Amino acid sequence: MQKRKIARFNLLNGKQKQADSLIPQRVFLFRLVAFMLLSIVILSGLLVAGWFAGEMRINGFFAQIDIWQMNPPMWLEAPMVNNKYLLSLTLALLITIFVVMKLSPQPRVWSQRLVVAILIVLTLRYVLWRSLSTLNLADPLNGAISLGLFALEILMICSSLIELFLMLNIKERHREADEKSIAVINGDFTPSVDIFIPTYNEPEFIVRRTIIGCQALEYPQKNIYLLDDNRRLEMQKLADELGCHYIKRANNQHAKAGNLNNALTQTSSELIVVFDADFVPTKNFLTRTVGFFQDETIAIVQTPQSFYNADPIARNLGLENILTPDEEVFHRHIQSMRDSSESAICAGTSFIVRRTALEKAGGFITESLSEDYFTGVNLTAYGYRIIYLNELLSAGLAAENIAAYAIQRLRWAQGTLQGLFIKSNPLIIPGFSLTQRLAHLGGFLSWFTTISRIYFLLMPLVYSFLDVIPIRAKLPELIYFWLPLYLVNITVFAWLNKYSRSAFLSDIYFLVLCFPIAWTVLQSLLRPFSTGFKVTPKGISSDRYTFNWKLALPLIILFIATAISLWQTICMYILKQAMAAQVPAMAEQTVGMGVGWLWSIYNLLMIGSAILVLLDAPKTDTFEWFDLRRVVELKIGHESYWGVTTMMSEIGAEIAITQQLPINLFVSQPVTIKIAEENFHLSAEIVSTGFANEFPIIRIQFTSVSISQHRRLVEILFCRPGQWKRQNAPGELSSLLLLLRILLKPRIIFDRKISVSPVVVTKV
Repeated sequence: MQKRKIARFNLLNGKQKQADSLIPQRVFLFRLVAFMLLSIVILSGLLVAGWFAGEMRINGFFAQIDIWQMNPPMWLEAPMVNNKYLLSLTLALLITIFVVMKLSPQPRVWSQRLVVAILIVLTLRYVLWRSLSTLNLADPLNGAISLGLFALEILMICSSLIELFLMLNIKERHREADEKSIAVINGDFTPSVDIFIPTYNEPEFIVRRTIIGCQALEYPQKNIYLLDDNRRLEMQKLADELGCHYIKRANNQHAKAGNLNNALTQTSSELIVVFDADFVPTKNFLTRTVGFFQDETIAIVQTPQSFYNADPIARNLGLENILTPDEEVFHRHIQSMRDSSESAICAGTSFIVRRTALEKAGGFITESLSEDYFTGVNLTAYGYRIIYLNELLSAGLAAENIAAYAIQRLRWAQGTLQGLFIKSNPLIIPGFSLTQRLAHLGGFLSWFTTISRIYFLLMPLVYSFLDVIPIRAKLPELIYFWLPLYLVNITVFAWLNKYSRSAFLSDIYFLVLCFPIAWTVLQSLLRPFSTGFKVTPKGISSDRYTFNWKLALPLIILFIATAISLWQTICMYILKQAMAAQVPAMAEQTVGMGVGWLWSIYNLLMIGSAILVLLDAPKTDTFEWFDLRRVVELKIGHESYWGVTTMMSEIGAEIAITQQLPINLFVSQPVTIKIAEENFHLSAEIVSTGFANEFPIIRIQFTSVSISQHRRLVEILFCRPGQWKRQNAPGELSSLLLLLRILLKPRIIFDRKISVSPVVVTKV
């Protein structure tokens, strides 16, 4: 055993030295990419500067393009019919879409391909119209802004087209998991498993429940290792108390990746499972995943991340049981979509990896903050496969306030974009198919589109303050070319992403961090390795509202500027509408201003909601409470009372009693609770009493909980197979109404959730 560990250490050490020898190559690549990007910016700047300076050749070039824009091909003009017939195409497409969605409430192969094909055709049609008919190059100011808008719009369209292309295929592995798990359950395939729990600064009570959850896994050959990267005495004591292995190291080099690589040299099982310190698996995690490794080509099985608490955006808006978690789109939709093209991403937790493949590839990648993503890329380059099992087999803590949420997202952005400058760049590394490279390109572009969307936010200001019309179009053209694409997109948005997010609510999530992410994207292109790994804080509590001024300031400035521009645009619109009646040539400008007016109203609604998100609501309890129904027997003194739990946590429960209670109950009175289905007894004391729906309600706090009792509690609350359920996002109209209610009834004033039911984390 010791010889094997030494051999592994030497192998990984050799790989690290080989990676270190490639640093000059990485530096060269970084400089080459930076030079190319800088060259594009400089050349574009010189071209625009020459145009503003009146350079004749440049002026002539753009003047000729403007003439072509004013005289587009006949097939790019709206039909010369009454305006009511212009809606025929839109209505026909919407009817088709509604019929398809009625016949196929969930996307199936035929229905998804049909809808995606319609979207691709409409998108290409729109691009042709925008590029050949709508650019305003009448003067340098209009031209520079119009071309800038078009270029950034094309960036978003490219990202969208890649996603649509990947959606032509659907892959779900539930049936395959059923078949593969038979060998595991029967004991025919049970390779040894090492479970790694890397920790840095997470509170002891969070790490404790993760260890207990891993120990509850239904699998014979497993070893659990607590990887302490902060060398804390309480972590070593915790490992000893619960009976798991403890590994520490002398330094924190390479952060989480270094921590995992250090453990890799000191362990020996065939498979390795990684759970972040706050993620608790359900008991069947290994039985559902290990069977896939009967296929020798598979290196990683990734499962989704689900969360047992509401993310800060939902909580701050009072929409905990309405909004889906921010990561839901990625794990419910994007990962499944990418799996169909063999380009699923290793997401850092709740995954299982083959040791021999990992050692062959040199361990976890240390060059990027996103060690998980590029470790998967590296394994794919070695000829291995990453597959995605879209089943909720674990749950963790979502970021608990908006500052922690920002730290996490900015680290993801920087870590992903560092991939452009390292050896494991999926766009150039050997061994990838064209489809796989396209999938990874779409991932990179999704971060760059943040810059595009900020530019779109600023467009209404351009309409009013600079009197610029960046899109030159008449109303019939907008109805004929833009409206079908927009309405079809809105209609099928939630359906295509499996109801994980509505289009309007997606804008809220984007706006909250749009400026910090855009800055991180730019900084990552110029200085990709300037910032080190920042751990997302966990176990946060607060007893008051706190406002994140640092994140809010740019949004507040934008909100004020948009409100002023809206007022100015309305005044200008009324004036030019009157002029258009006398001068028909003014009609084009009034259409542009009308678009700007509507654009501003929408932006104000979204920005206002995003500013409210940055007001963190109080969170006084560090333990999560679950909507869990269990029949219980309470013993108060010599009397027994029956009831049903309405809420439950690791520290207590709320119980609706089904019979009359004695009138002499008092706070701190000792009681004994028996959970009938589990035949599980706990000592407790009364915290409060009251009534709800005509039933007496008692809230109790557990006392003197032993280790064995805490294990039972964790298993009941976190580890039941199938307990984590997904909810669907509200529809588009409901989303708009929710946003209006948020602005009219902000949580800080009314101090209550907009929803009418308690927080739903899990149901039985």
